[in-house]
Amino acid sequence: MHIAVTTPTGHVGSHVVRLLQQAGVRPTLLVRDPTKLGDEIVNGSEIRQGDLGDPDYVTEATRGADALFWVDPTDLMADDPNEVSRRLGRHAARAVLANRIPRVVFQSSVGAEKRGGAGLIDGLADIEERLDETDADVTHLRCGYFFSNLLGNLDPLREGTLPTTMAVDAAMPWVDPRDIAAVAVARLLSTDWSGRVVQAVHGPADLAFTEVAAILSDVLGRRVALRETTDDEQRAGLLAAGLSETAASGVVGMTSGMRDGFVPEQPRSALTTTPTTLAEWATSQLRPLLVGP
Repeated sequence: MHIAVTTPTGHVGSHVVRLLQQAGVRPTLLVRDPTKLGDEIVNGSEIRQGDLGDPDYVTEATRGADALFWVDPTDLMADDPNEVSRRLGRHAARAVLANRIPRVVFQSSVGAEKRGGAGLIDGLADIEERLDETDADVTHLRCGYFFSNLLGNLDPLREGTLPTTMAVDAAMPWVDPRDIAAVAVARLLSTDWSGRVVQAVHGPADLAFTEVAAILSDVLGRRVALRETTDDEQRAGLLAAGLSETAASGVVGMTSGMRDGFVPEQPRSALTTTPTTLAEWATSQLRPLLVGP
């Protein structure tokens, strides 16, 4: 089976590659910088170096693929990240059509079903629509909030705080990227589905930020206090970090657009629930960075 994988160095993609190799598949990796891949990954894969922004490269690199795992490498430093996402989505759809790739698994997000008003998630919604226009069987993985997003808060966590612009008592799906990879690989390897499928990946439980802070306090062995911030404060911080006005608004919109009673289109069920808890992830991935082994 010939499976092409984008963003193989990412939180999800790296695990997709390893799982495919463990299943006996030698995946084709679309990667800009192969030096970021370990030797074991390189030796067990076909490497196609290039830029997803080049439509000819995408088409050539995916030629002969039986399945494609597409992840949008959102470029926060672009003037308009959503426009970049839309353009890369068109490249993916072009390659699927040109190469008659029969199956595609796309890493989307909870909130894409809104089709607008969810910041950078709007770019993923557009990719869903572009892939749906192809002749391929397509699964959209509507993923919850990544545990790994917490890695962007290492400095405040060291100081004992967790900032958020979300309503602190509003529960939402949280998920381990490794579990998303497992769901993606199950879909990539299976030929027993067809058509357009939306597969939610909700993690083990919906969590409010108050619960997240309590879990992190327990794992880290010290109190983590929530620090509620406004959209304007978040935007100002992003602008100070070098993001454009459009990009900063897109990041802010991912949270502001999910407030006010948003309910995911796919309800939580046994099918959408994955096993790894936040406590388990934080113990293995976060605690060593903040406390030590």
